Amino acid sequence: MSNERAILFSCAGESLTAEERAFFRAVEPLGLILFQRNCRDRVQVRALIDDFRDCVGRADAPVLIDQEGGRVARLKPPEWRSYPAASRLAVLPDAEAVRLGARLIADDLAEIGVTVDAMPVLDLPVPGADNVIGDRAYGGEPERVARLGRAVCEGLLEGGVLPIVKHMPGHGRARVDSHKILPVVDEGAAMLEATDFAPFRALHDMPWAMTAHVVYSAIDPGHPATLSRDVIARIIRGSIGFDGFLVSDDIGMGALGGSFAERSAAALAAGCDAVLHCSGKLDEMREAASTAPQLTTAAKTRLARGEALRRSSRREFDRRAAEARFETLTRGLAA
Repeated sequence: MSNERAILFSCAGESLTAEERAFFRAVEPLGLILFQRNCRDRVQVRALIDDFRDCVGRADAPVLIDQEGGRVARLKPPEWRSYPAASRLAVLPDAEAVRLGARLIADDLAEIGVTVDAMPVLDLPVPGADNVIGDRAYGGEPERVARLGRAVCEGLLEGGVLPIVKHMPGHGRARVDSHKILPVVDEGAAMLEATDFAPFRALHDMPWAMTAHVVYSAIDPGHPATLSRDVIARIIRGSIGFDGFLVSDDIGMGALGGSFAERSAAALAAGCDAVLHCSGKLDEMREAASTAPQLTTAAKTRLARGEALRRSSRREFDRRAAEARFETLTRGLAA
């Protein structure tokens, strides 16, 4: 029986140290998330992923990455191709390029063993919002964002990679960067339901979602969504209707206070299925792991459902033809 903990970690460099291997073997985290510091070339990344999965004893342990295109891309040229930012693709008249770009990204990821991509961004930026979302978004119109977001999800799934819709239930109104400080959104609940929450409701059937470190004062003025039982139960699991695997955004971000043990415990108590810790610093990881229990039965069910979808959705395609078509569709767009 698997004993994976409800937490995902990164690592410090391009290969695991002896200390990291020992930690991962002992703790058995659910999965690994990769950053640019971990990715030099295909052979190296594949070896790193294989090493991690060997440590935790699960060949199907989730391996995540943020490969959105534009400024958020952990795999860089010249080893990997670049892709336009979401806002650039969104100016095109239909969703073909969005879906095809996601399919090509999935092919890049599947080749090296990555099984989960933290995209699409379904947030709706508004005037005056911090640029942390900015061009990562597909626009400000809920129905169009939902349509393009679904195209991304379909493209990733056809490549055998699970999408993570983020940042649920909406980061677009944040006027500060949650990497640095806690955003507070004072918009009324009815407006949020009709706008910010709407793309997530339209994609409530997706397998994974990531929470927002944002306070919605009309719902829970005392806690950001990641740490809020009310937001997760009433909004994410309730009005949005999401029943997939819910992972926190990075608990190392400046929006959250307290120790890493307290952050980890609070996010799981609020209703996250697992927490994400991204710095790759062993002292922080040890502390965060100290309050992370094994996955709940419900979380395991959601995780297994997503994995079954990933395996069943994979479709073969002609990479060369797909790249030629993508180049035609995106000619003139900046990456």
